Amino acid sequence: MRPFSYQRAMDPDMAVQALSTAAAANNPLTKASAQPLAGGTTLIDLMKLDVMRPAAIVDINPLSEGWSAIDPGGENLRLGALAKMSDVAGHDEIQRNYPVVANSLKLAASAQLRNMATLGGNVMQRTRCSYFRDVSYENCNKRNPGSGCAAMDGVNRLHAVLGTSEQCIATYPGDFAQALIALDASVEVTGRSGTRSKPFAELHKAPGNTPEIETTLQPGELISAFVISGRWPRSVYLKVRDRQSYEFALSSAAVALDVQDGTIRDARVALGGVATVPWRAREAEALLKGQRFDDALAQRAADAAFADARGRQHNSFKIALGKRVVARALQQAVTMEI
Repeated sequence: MRPFSYQRAMDPDMAVQALSTAAAANNPLTKASAQPLAGGTTLIDLMKLDVMRPAAIVDINPLSEGWSAIDPGGENLRLGALAKMSDVAGHDEIQRNYPVVANSLKLAASAQLRNMATLGGNVMQRTRCSYFRDVSYENCNKRNPGSGCAAMDGVNRLHAVLGTSEQCIATYPGDFAQALIALDASVEVTGRSGTRSKPFAELHKAPGNTPEIETTLQPGELISAFVISGRWPRSVYLKVRDRQSYEFALSSAAVALDVQDGTIRDARVALGGVATVPWRAREAEALLKGQRFDDALAQRAADAAFADARGRQHNSFKIALGKRVVARALQQAVTMEI
């Protein structure tokens, strides 16, 4: 692990100032950066691998007193960015009114990691692409912009079939983010100009020509909270992986439905394990709204969700698998007892 400076931020202003100052002082030619530290379950891992080489670490754990609240009151659910994954997943009201959120967190990591990891850090986690995480491969555009993408012609079984570009096909690995994007969540961002709110769907950036830029956060900005409007008791998170114990998704689906008298009034569908960013399947949602559910409708929605998918040598199976996951998640959501 490389040397770095360490600072403990006692309040949000101090954290923003420390990150902003450190970011401005870093030399982009040395790939130095300033990074916040909360649970550290991803950051420390990548530092040990020499993938991330921050020149400065800003410990934001003292902010947890104000940024870890879980507030399901009223018509909105507000989750502090420093809330632990285990606390949110085990919350009675979230399990009852937002099961897609609770289940996405339960399936995201081992119990030990969930006790350490925070919500904000979870949505900011970086790809599990083996070429990104192994510095012996020079050609990774996320790690070395302009160097190429080894996964294009390499072993790409775990890589994305949606949202890819000619520069990168790395899959976004998270689970919680699929629940957030499905439920039209917003994210509160705290920075030098104060706190602002934006749709969660605008947080992550598809690779395009700049896969090294993964989010729309500016230097010094921190995620402080997530907000979900309404309640979604008829919602599920289905995850298919190579093993039943802790593992990243080959394909997953976050589904939330509003069903009245047998008719789907509203439908939300998000996909995981198959895209470069948290992925909303709006074409599938459009087919479902206003319809009475049956297996044929589920299949049409699943086909629509993957209409633009592009498979490669080793990952084309994800398209058929993903369709089955979407159809099954829809069937589970429709038959839920609420």
